[in-house]
Amino acid sequence: MKATFDTLILYVQNVELLKNFYVDHFNLKVIEEDSIWALLNAGSVNIGLHKIGDPYLEQIEEGYTFDNNTKIVFEIETDIESARNELTARNVEMRAIKTFENYGFWLCDGTDPEGNVFQLKSKKTNNI
Repeated sequence: MKATFDTLILYVQNVELLKNFYVDHFNLKVIEEDSIWALLNAGSVNIGLHKIGDPYLEQIEEGYTFDNNTKIVFEIETDIESARNELTARNVEMRAIKTFENYGFWLCDGTDPEGNVFQLKSKKTNNI
């Protein structure tokens, strides 16, 4: 069987909050949405935001952020330092820029309002 990656679904507390975060900061396009669901186009893959079921939401304290092992990676064409500075100026939590030996990209992780980790990835065309 050959499979093609189509959509990553995140189960979230507040669909509207995260939809606005990814639309405002990454210019993703909304494909579908209703009160418990939003589907965003992120290039060759879609990101689905699905509201967590009520039985689970009742167990979550207000302001809780999730720990998970998923990271959404966005390859950007702009200078990573400028992109990081723009996001931090907009109060997005961002970590330091990093890279690895013999790796052609700069990397910088951040978190969305519910604690989901995303990464900016930019080709090394300049030194930081």
